[in-house]
Amino acid sequence: MISSIRHLYRLARAGRILARHKAIPPNQLAELPAPARLAYKIAGAGNTPKNEKNPLAEALTELGPTYIKLGQFLATRADIVGPERAVELSELQDRMAPFSRALALAEIDKALGEPWQNHFSEISEPVAAASIAQVHRARTVEGADVAIKVLRPGIEKKFADEMDSFFFGARLAERLNKPIRRLRPVAAVQTLANSVKLEMDLRMEAAAISEMGQNTAEDPGFRIPEVDWARTGRRVLTLEWVDGIALSDVAALQAAGHDLEALGDTVIQSFLRHAMRDGIFHADMHQGNLFIDASGDLVAVDFGIIGRLSPKDRMFLAEILHGFITRDYMRVAQVHFDAGYVPDSNPVAGFAQALRAIGEPLMDKNADEISMARLLGQLFQVTEQFDMETQPQLLLLQKTMVVVEGVARSLNPNLNMWEAAAPVVRQWMEQKLGPEGRLQDAADGAVAMGRIMGDLPEVLAEAGRTAHMLGEMANHGGLRLDAQTTQELARAQARENRPSRLALWVGAIALVVIAIQLAS
Repeated sequence: MISSIRHLYRLARAGRILARHKAIPPNQLAELPAPARLAYKIAGAGNTPKNEKNPLAEALTELGPTYIKLGQFLATRADIVGPERAVELSELQDRMAPFSRALALAEIDKALGEPWQNHFSEISEPVAAASIAQVHRARTVEGADVAIKVLRPGIEKKFADEMDSFFFGARLAERLNKPIRRLRPVAAVQTLANSVKLEMDLRMEAAAISEMGQNTAEDPGFRIPEVDWARTGRRVLTLEWVDGIALSDVAALQAAGHDLEALGDTVIQSFLRHAMRDGIFHADMHQGNLFIDASGDLVAVDFGIIGRLSPKDRMFLAEILHGFITRDYMRVAQVHFDAGYVPDSNPVAGFAQALRAIGEPLMDKNADEISMARLLGQLFQVTEQFDMETQPQLLLLQKTMVVVEGVARSLNPNLNMWEAAAPVVRQWMEQKLGPEGRLQDAADGAVAMGRIMGDLPEVLAEAGRTAHMLGEMANHGGLRLDAQTTQELARAQARENRPSRLALWVGAIALVVIAIQLAS
């Protein structure tokens, strides 16, 4: 009960700040449960609306690092917050006030297990600061220029405490609101928690950088900075320093003589190549994380958020893009069913009809008017009508594609997305569906079958033991699931749930009381 009150207090504080910024518009406020609407209105009473371009982003920034990460995560979940809010949240900048250089040096000493001077001849003041970590420019004792990423002191405990409150709120939402259960809010919070946990171990980011560097070593016009493993640990990451022009500075790119149209194609093709060929992609490819170096290569930095796609997901993506290009909507529909994303209880032809309603209007437009990201967004919205269960990895892909498409079009407003994507999609399809791909799939299948056959004796022995155990239980009256048994189970479950229902009502009342006190 005490922990429930603590979680409610934290959530009420968040509600108060959201209300003060007028972050929830009236039409969306009307969709909230009655107790939440009451608490929100009370908390916001007497506050003059602020003249903010993006009040939701401003509110989350004021709430701090955990809520910034929540906002960035929800930007990938248009199915939860709606497409308009997802766009607003995608503009949320992960920028925080830096902590002192002295604290950073102390953290570096602890992470490396010895004084920082043994590794670096100099370390600058922070050059960038985000919710989880900040970056310093440094020079190694060997004379190499590097970037040092350092976690914020105490950030792990702060995130853990607030994530507990998020889980509490998600469980409460699932219990009070049946429609929201399809969106699996508890699972969504768990995905966020897993992502943040990985972000707080900088060795994992280093491993992702190393993996992508290996995958992209031969890619034209794209590279990734090298990891300095000797100066990297759980709370400190050291990388090659990247000198270049940020893609956000279009004027500087033009002044340096770079071909902006070619750069736009490189951005799109690099992202699709990583996602479809490798199954791992940089999931935060905004202009501030992309640079053009002196040799004209596109260099990506800040790999805190990484997306992964299984072979099934990658084939799904390629077939969808190819199907829309060729207007084969039945094939696109069948791909959804084959992948298991849409329940078999739905008609394939009906789903294909819905896809045609998305695709055909695009055929009357010029290629530079067609947004691939918007296409995927509409596609995922349609799947809701057909009970498609949320696929977080595909939503992260969609969110990243929105960002990547925006970056590419900032370089070339007339970018033809289909022409830019076609070479990568075609190559992927040929590799997977051509003779070489078929042979590889057959080899993979043979290996999997070999594993199954190797385990078969143990599986059969375990099945025999289980059958014998169940037979013994049935013979001795230990296994009964008749009407009397189920009634007893129901009564026991009701007795067990009674205290939790009481706690739920007490919690709801406490939420309103706390909101009133906070507003006063």
